[in-house]
This record gives sequence, C-alpha cells and structure tokens, in this order.
Amino acid sequence: MARVLIAGCGDVGTALGVALAADGDQVLGLRRHPECLPAPIIPVRGDLATGEGLAAAAAGVTALVYAASADGFTDDAYRAAYVDGLGRVLDALRGARAPLERVLFTSSTAVYAQSDGGAVDETSPTAPSGFSGRRLLEAEALLLGSGFPASVLRLAGIYGPGRRRLIDEVRSGTATVPDGLSIYTNRIHVADCAGAIRHLLRLPGSRADGLWLGVDDEPCERAVVLDWLADRMDVARPRRVAATGAGARQRGGNKRCSNARLVSSGYAFRYPTFREGYAEVIAALGLASRPA
Repeated sequence: MARVLIAGCGDVGTALGVALAADGDQVLGLRRHPECLPAPIIPVRGDLATGEGLAAAAAGVTALVYAASADGFTDDAYRAAYVDGLGRVLDALRGARAPLERVLFTSSTAVYAQSDGGAVDETSPTAPSGFSGRRLLEAEALLLGSGFPASVLRLAGIYGPGRRRLIDEVRSGTATVPDGLSIYTNRIHVADCAGAIRHLLRLPGSRADGLWLGVDDEPCERAVVLDWLADRMDVARPRRVAATGAGARQRGGNKRCSNARLVSSGYAFRYPTFREGYAEVIAALGLASRPA
C-alpha cells in the first residue's frame, strides 16, 4: 500500500485521491482548510507558503503529488506557489527521510512559447515570455534536479465540473473569435488529469521519469470548440471580430500539443476530445438542446 501525499489538494487532487484510495492506497490531502475533503482522503492541515504542517505530513510518504495552484496571477504568487512551496515540501521529505518512490509535479503547457500553430511535444523548446511559464520552468528544474524519482506533467486547459468558463462565455455572448485566424487550443478534462497522474504513479521503475504532456487527443481551433458549444446549447455562435496584432494570434495559445508519449505508455483517455467531455458537462447542467 502506497502512502501518497497530495500537496495542494484541489479539484484535480481530490479526484485523484478518491481514485487512489479506491485502489487501496493511503491518501493524505494537504491544504490550508482540509475539512472540505471527502472521505477516504485523510485531511492534513498545512501551509505551503509558511511550511506549517509539512514536516508531520511528510512522515512515511512513498509518493508526492504536488498539485498546488497560485493565489493570483502575479509573479510573486506564482513563485510562492510553484517554486518556494515545492522547495519547502521537498525539504520536509528530506528531513523526514521519507521512502519516496515518486514525486510528480503538475506543470502547464504555458512553458511553451510557440505561437505559429505548430506541433509541440516533450522535446520542444521552452522559452516562455510570461512570468507564469518562467516560474513553472523554475519549479520543474528544481524537482528534476532534486535527486528524487521525478515526473512533470504539463497540463493544458483544464475543464470539467466546476470549470465552465467557455460555456459561460458562449451562453452570455461574450465569447469572440478573431476573424480569419486559425488559433489552436489544447485541453484536458479534470477526470483525465487525475487519471493521467494515477497512471504515471503506477508505471514501474523509471518509466514515469521526466516530462509528460497532459492533453487530450485533439488540439483544436478555438472557433471550432466555441461553435460546437453554441450549437450544442442552441445559442448564437460567437461573434467574429477583426484580428489585430500579435495578441489576437496568441489568444488562448496557438500550438498543437501531442499526447503521444502518454498514450504510448498505456494511458487511455476517458474523454479523448472536448466533445465527449463538454457534452457530459452541458448535460449535467441541463443546458443541452441538441445531440453531440
């Protein structure tokens, strides 16, 4: 039985924790206010910003999943959440002499700066222009140089229950599409975020080491996704607006991320494209008026 610590146990961590516990693992969910976590996740009060509670949580841990999120979209918030927080947990694990077999860090495709719609995989260069990507790369380097068996899962845009931004934008009529531009976006359902992490934790030996892209099977033009959502909910399709400047080309990213390494390792997506995932979310909200 593994003893898994999920540091920053939010919606992805909770879904993961429930699945791991069902497998028979002992799962500890660490967050500032852990009382909201469902059984059988063991709630652990801890603060990644101050280090409070980390030493006790680290005892006997065989796997760490670092799935924290920043408190805000600022450089300071990203450094605190991803670099400083991760460093504190790794120090706590060293101090506790935890028998670690795997540390997995959830990063983001924001580490890629490609904006020409080209294909991206784990070997593609990373040169992000924004602070978010730079801080995530800093955290990745910290983990990969830690000496622990390490995996980095770079997740694309996460959607699913409770993550309905695109649905709300389409329904409200605020979603727009730059006219005449092919802007590719990448996404992954929250259930597949948890599923991919669980899969990597189960890979034996060094097979899970290194970088992984957590995206579904179909990088897709933003316009196609938004139009599909509108048709599915029987509302007006998003307005086409004049495309001006590089900002229009980069809105939402413009790259086609590949999940080939993850799939070839044996992971099967529950929601292979946005259609299956969003269809379920829309149906659960009672908003569907047309078949998928």
